[in-house]
Amino acid sequence: MGEHHLVSTEWPRSTRMLLGPNTVANSIGDIHRHKRKVFSKIFSHEALESYLPKIQLVIKDTLRAWSSNTEPINVYHEAQKLTFRMAIRVLLGFRIPDEELGRLFEVYQQFVENVFSLPVDLPFSGYRRGIRARETLQKGLEKAIQEKLQNTQGKDYADALDILIESGKEHGKELTMQELKDGTLELIFAAYATTASASTSLIMQLLKHPRVLEKLREELRSKGILHNGCICEGSLRLDNINGLQYLDCVIKEVLRLFTPISGGYRTVLQTFELDGFQIPKGWSVMYSIRDTHDTAPVFKDVDVFDPDRFGQGRSEDKDGRFHYLPFGGGVRTCLGKHLAKLFLKALAIELASTSRFELATRTFPKITLVPVVHPVDGLKVKFFGLDSNQNEILTGTDAMLGATV
Repeated sequence: MGEHHLVSTEWPRSTRMLLGPNTVANSIGDIHRHKRKVFSKIFSHEALESYLPKIQLVIKDTLRAWSSNTEPINVYHEAQKLTFRMAIRVLLGFRIPDEELGRLFEVYQQFVENVFSLPVDLPFSGYRRGIRARETLQKGLEKAIQEKLQNTQGKDYADALDILIESGKEHGKELTMQELKDGTLELIFAAYATTASASTSLIMQLLKHPRVLEKLREELRSKGILHNGCICEGSLRLDNINGLQYLDCVIKEVLRLFTPISGGYRTVLQTFELDGFQIPKGWSVMYSIRDTHDTAPVFKDVDVFDPDRFGQGRSEDKDGRFHYLPFGGGVRTCLGKHLAKLFLKALAIELASTSRFELATRTFPKITLVPVVHPVDGLKVKFFGLDSNQNEILTGTDAMLGATV
């Protein structure tokens, strides 16, 4: 709560340079306030409503591809591809061909792997690899932005880049190409790793807790969204999804128990006191989201995955302001939190409606926390498509074997 007054955001030098010094994450004071105003329209209710059909389509196509794969998939790696594709195709509206998108994804992974590297600019260092990846990405983004600016006809919704450009004009400052490139790179970064982490955690918890998955299906049926094993046409509107209370509880519990980001760093601007301790000016401090969730007195049986803790009867997150903060808090609360939750809800609905999936290993993998929460083996899962009667769709070979038998 003391941002811009008692403390100021602090990222490692490598992160500041690779993300860009003019991004929302790296800006402070009035510049930060202005940038948040410009970016806030990207995640308004109207904007989310326009993204939703495209998000559903990307998720549906991805699950269809997962189900058609005869081998188990690495969920975390595939979730990274999914969230990257969502950021590029839906959020930014770039029409990049699949082959080129795949190459850009590989470069982006190299960029992310080195965004927290030691800021030592030497040949073969992680920082140098990150710089090279950033340069390649910026060239690709500039090309995509220019093509998009020349091709604005025939669109059925306004994407984040459209909104960013128009919002900049409304606030009296037309964004430069460099600002657009930095902005798009930051949006991809914000939508990519954390959402892939949470998506993987969601799938793992649905595997671990089949009763939760069935309860989700029951809610979808009761709300008229799922009928005879199919999602009813036109039923997945933003207001309908936001009205699914148990689904909201499931996503909240995933983010409580498996918060993708551990916390945030700040620099102390002036000496202050906190709970009787003096924090001197110039010190670096860190707030821990994960430790907060683990030690908050409002949560009972903190290690248990229990979506009902957020239900109307218990509402454990309502007792106190700072016990539950998966997206941070204060003036630096994650701008994209509503988009992230919408994506996770859309994924959960599709998983509950159109897929059967099972763990492909004997035991569930251990979890690592660096750089974001994810299973050490990526989570190996076999997906099977379902028909309208919730029966498994057989592959061509399996169908022939079945006919022979």
